[in-house]
Amino acid sequence: MAFILRRPLAITATLRQTAPSVSSRAFHNTPLALKQQASFFTPKAPTLSSSRNVTRFRSSFRRSYQQSAYNPLAHGDARQRLLYGAGIFGATLVGINLIFNRETREDGGMPEFERRYLNDTFLHTGLGIGIIGITARALHMNGWSFRLMSANPWLVLGAGLVGSIGTMYATMATRPENYVQKYALWTGFNVTQALLLSPLFFMHPAILARAGLYTVGMMGSIAFVGATAKQEKYLYLGGPLLAGVAVVALSGLAPMVIPATATRTLMWSENIWLYGGLAVFGGFTLYDVQKVLHHARLAERGLIPKDPVNESISLELDFLNIFIRMVQILGMQQRRK
Repeated sequence: MAFILRRPLAITATLRQTAPSVSSRAFHNTPLALKQQASFFTPKAPTLSSSRNVTRFRSSFRRSYQQSAYNPLAHGDARQRLLYGAGIFGATLVGINLIFNRETREDGGMPEFERRYLNDTFLHTGLGIGIIGITARALHMNGWSFRLMSANPWLVLGAGLVGSIGTMYATMATRPENYVQKYALWTGFNVTQALLLSPLFFMHPAILARAGLYTVGMMGSIAFVGATAKQEKYLYLGGPLLAGVAVVALSGLAPMVIPATATRTLMWSENIWLYGGLAVFGGFTLYDVQKVLHHARLAERGLIPKDPVNESISLELDFLNIFIRMVQILGMQQRRK
């Protein structure tokens, strides 16, 4: 159900809102102004003093312009950005631990079979996100994003939902012993997500990098809490989170029903879709990690087969939903500036 909230229509609307506007009047009038200046003023031979003044003015203007445009966060080196990301991750980890993880496990820590199963799940999650990112970038470079955004939005939404639902349930229904078919369907699921998310590459690469960094920090800290908390402590969140998904889904579909004149209602629905979605899918990350550990214990007793591919699909959907909202929030902040 989580994939419904990605809304390809919202991605298109966000890209159109955050696209930088170019002043056509200023662009077309600049050559005209230069022609008028050339017609009204006759050229004069430059003297030594005038050329020195022009040189000084140009150098001083260049220095002042470069100093005012310098941004240490945008032009900092890789070490500074890594420290910045580590600080965000550490602060989020400490805060979430203080709030949600006051009671740790009572069995002496995570057993080896749970750790191995969780690591396999995270490995498949990272591989799936990598497939989505690389495929979406390749599709965008080949012009797929332009064709997708010019297509009928209802057709995109319907085909995207059918493709996502079909490949996801087909992957989950395939037993892990049939690994060729299972990995082929899992790859098809990731390619389907890439087909829908390729227009995100219209955004500035810095926004995508920051959104990815924030998403990894948020999900990493929440996953650590879920892995170190008491067994099955947060599995009760399944019901409330499904109710939250329904509310977020309805708020995401509100612009299709509410008229454009109801600006206040649309603003509230957008905030619910953005910030409420962050809270809901952050809770889903906590729930899914504890569900993975619960399935690991069942698989160790032989009650269910080990299937990290199925487990990774839920975490991939959590990542994508959080990442899309991070991109939209950062794009809105850049537009306000």
